[in-house]
Amino acid sequence: MPDVIVKRNVILRSIVTDKLKQELDEELQHGIDEIDQRIQQIDFRTQPYITDLQRTNIQQAMAIRKQVEAEKDKQQQLREQLRQRKEQIQALENGDEVIRGSLESQVEIEEGDNLTEVLAGVEIITKDDVVVEIRQRQIADLEQEDVPQIITDLTTNMDVNASPQ
Repeated sequence: MPDVIVKRNVILRSIVTDKLKQELDEELQHGIDEIDQRIQQIDFRTQPYITDLQRTNIQQAMAIRKQVEAEKDKQQQLREQLRQRKEQIQALENGDEVIRGSLESQVEIEEGDNLTEVLAGVEIITKDDVVVEIRQRQIADLEQEDVPQIITDLTTNMDVNASPQ
């Protein structure tokens, strides 16, 4: 019978160091700065339009103003979430492990393999962007996960072709 290749989840964890905290802080600050620019652009682009529209159709101007304010509120909430993440990162202790994201890998399944163990996946542990360990996840690990998650845009939607352990 031929072997079967399937995809499985790979957890990307990082060991907290001063360098990691600084990198994450800078990423989040960059995100906050982008949101601030978006809010300014919203004001810059919509204010003259709404002012002109008020002269001809006050109801439509009020409706658009309401939509603009809703979008600005949404952006400010996102900004606040990023600010809170910055605080969480600063509270982490060096040596702690945080989940940075998840990846996918392919694994070959053969007759006689324990499917639950194989599909439990693996973890890649990094310290300052260097892989320091690759762990086979245990079934018990899946139920007792109590590690902070710090997921950034840099680690989402990545594919890894890791060989099975």
